[in-house]
Amino acid sequence: MAFLKRIGLFVLTNVLVMVTIGIVWSLVSHFLKLGGLNSYIPFLMAFCLVWGMGGAFISLFMSKWMAKMFHGVQIIEPNNQNPELRALVNKVHDFARRAQLPKMPEVGIYESQDINAFATGPSKSRSLVAVSTGLLQRMNEKEIDGVLAHEVAHIANGDMVTMTLIQGIVNAFAMFFSRILAGLVASNVEERYREIVRFAVTILGDIAFTLLGSIVVNYFSRRREFRADAGGAKYASRESMVAALQKLRAVYDLPIPAEQGATATLMISNRDKEGLLASLFRTHPPLTERIEALQRGR
Repeated sequence: MAFLKRIGLFVLTNVLVMVTIGIVWSLVSHFLKLGGLNSYIPFLMAFCLVWGMGGAFISLFMSKWMAKMFHGVQIIEPNNQNPELRALVNKVHDFARRAQLPKMPEVGIYESQDINAFATGPSKSRSLVAVSTGLLQRMNEKEIDGVLAHEVAHIANGDMVTMTLIQGIVNAFAMFFSRILAGLVASNVEERYREIVRFAVTILGDIAFTLLGSIVVNYFSRRREFRADAGGAKYASRESMVAALQKLRAVYDLPIPAEQGATATLMISNRDKEGLLASLFRTHPPLTERIEALQRGR
């Protein structure tokens, strides 16, 4: 039911987006007398919506495979002969049962000196929780419980799908405005240079508008971390969740390379950056804020 509500909201949001774009473009074309482009706009809107959402959902469906390939995640079987790894799987499955997940997540481990973990997958029934070797080596049992419960909460909250919907809308906006900008710029240059200018502006526009759109995506990513922290406190304990974040804050004062790449928004944490501009591109809130939110019982 929650999934249907989310899809309904997504459809409504996209309708409002398309209507808004249509109104804005009508006003712009009227004042700038763009005329001939009007017949092109409905096709462009549909094209960008289909490809923008399509790209996001393709990424979602490939997320487990990409995570395994990118980080070299090795899946741990529940009957693994190593008692520590077997206990890790049992812990994740225990939290998954508390969260009432329809199917137990796969559990994996990957080589990294960083203390981190992430959850990914296209649905609650096809999910993955992966932890770094650094986490297992440098966290105690209580802290590991907090991390694992946090990642299970991401799955239970449907965060992968939610972020995909948001990313898809941002993709559609980026594609649309970059092509409109390219058309406007190209129409004001000599005809022999028109196509190369259109192509160049489209590529640069895609990059620029996607970068700007990531501010929106990262805002929602930061908000969902507070919900996952609350879920971690519910499935494990508030003390475990706070202990995990405190360990991360202490360790991240040391010069350990940060995790990078496509799974950045899926991690338990990333390093706090300084400055207002950098804060707009954070995928996670500052650890201090997360600890304070838990201690306030938010």
